[in-house]
Amino acid sequence: MSQSRPRISKAVIPAAGLGTRFLPATKATPKEMLPVVDKPAIQYVVEEAVAAGLDDVLMVTGRNKRPLEDHFDRNYELESALEKKGDTERLAKVQESSDLASIHYVRQGDPKGLGHAVLCAAPHVGQEPFAVLLGDDLIDPRDPLLQRMIEVQQIRGGSVVALMEVAPEQIHLYGCAAVETTEDSDTVQVTGLVEKPDAAEAPSNYAIIGRYVLDPRLFDVLRTTAPGRGGEIQLTDALQQLAQDETIGGPVHGVVFKGRRYDTGDRGDYLRAIVRLACEREDLGPDFRDWLRRYVAEEM
Repeated sequence: MSQSRPRISKAVIPAAGLGTRFLPATKATPKEMLPVVDKPAIQYVVEEAVAAGLDDVLMVTGRNKRPLEDHFDRNYELESALEKKGDTERLAKVQESSDLASIHYVRQGDPKGLGHAVLCAAPHVGQEPFAVLLGDDLIDPRDPLLQRMIEVQQIRGGSVVALMEVAPEQIHLYGCAAVETTEDSDTVQVTGLVEKPDAAEAPSNYAIIGRYVLDPRLFDVLRTTAPGRGGEIQLTDALQQLAQDETIGGPVHGVVFKGRRYDTGDRGDYLRAIVRLACEREDLGPDFRDWLRRYVAEEM
């Protein structure tokens, strides 16, 4: 039975990674600012949070991430120039990013892993449940995953992770969940978690993707979580403790996502995301699809 729980209004977006898979492009440009068609990847993520009703966004950044702050700030010189030209369409696009939400920033400092990045958000989040959105994962807005995760958390309490079934040979790239079914077809109870297991040792083919709705008691667990895989403090390890002992911070559930997801942290998937999204744009799609058909027919 559902009970009254605190409204979730805060989103945390870890954005302190070095983006080494995209070097040299990310030597001086944050990977989160790489464009997906004509918007930086990070803007899609903020828009997703806002669409789910999360209007208080904290970005956990690091060195060389100042362009993130500039992008979501006002640019009065550019706005004035566009206004004088009467270019209202581009003016609206420029202003859109600065009007999306109340955005705050905190620096992670040392790159100690995702768990440590989330822990950096503790002073801002306080004692409220909150969402975590990883910037590498873009979720198609037509498939509202985060809204469903918030709904599950409000009903069941504890923490909720997003899960997606992947091929067994790919499970070593993800955190992996051991699960039990519930009465809801898209919701499972998570009984265990392991970070990037070998295929032979994986408890399932349910991979954790970059969306979480977390109970604030997780912060206490993270404070005592020892470095794990890669010498980093893993969010998966802290959630494993919650899954094994509900008295620490409530149960852990998973929402099984079967919608459209784009992994912009992978170069190949990043390119596929651009092609897919460009094909679906009303302003770009018709001409781009025609060119793509010709290209495939002639070159492939």
